[in-house]
Amino acid sequence: MIEAVVFDVGETLIDESRIWERWATRLGVTPFTLLGAVGAMAALDRSHLDALKLVKPDFDLASERERWAAEEPDSLRENFDQDDLYPDVRPALDALQAIALSTWIAGNQPVAARQALMAMDLPVRSIIISSDLGAEKPDPRFFAAIASAVGVEAAHILYVGDRLDNDVLPARAAGMRTVLIRRGPWGYLHASRPEAEKADAICDSLLEVPAVAGSM
Repeated sequence: MIEAVVFDVGETLIDESRIWERWATRLGVTPFTLLGAVGAMAALDRSHLDALKLVKPDFDLASERERWAAEEPDSLRENFDQDDLYPDVRPALDALQAIALSTWIAGNQPVAARQALMAMDLPVRSIIISSDLGAEKPDPRFFAAIASAVGVEAAHILYVGDRLDNDVLPARAAGMRTVLIRRGPWGYLHASRPEAEKADAICDSLLEVPAVAGSM
């Protein structure tokens, strides 16, 4: 029986389109060019950061972040806000509460993401980010920390994410049940791979998750 549902952030709860569009503007290319590069990196199982380096070979993330913050201190830059929340998030969380399941957020995110998510006042028990843990997905320590925070056996936790490599496979290895959400470049690509069969369910909307969780 599932007792808790834990959600990834990027392309699970948050539509990252505007973030990539701002990065494209920052690097002086069209959004189509950068998004195409992101899709190519996803297909090659390479980091999304490689897409930024592809269009700007001398790209250094830390220094670029520092310059961007200095030049545009009041802009969102690579961050997100309420307007980036997928429209099915709140209804799905409310539906899970209605069937007495606790909900959590846990993803590879910087400190600023916690503040942004907290400002949305989502009905979740807690927000766990990699910056707090000192470990990023797919590191097993990340999923062990989730189970410890939630306080139930891993087998009673359902982890929802858009990637096989970072979400479904390591969560499954940690003993959790899993949902692969089919959206974003990785979601669509990974749902078409044979390994997607290892997910307990593949969903096109978070509105499907309460029924999935309730059937386990």
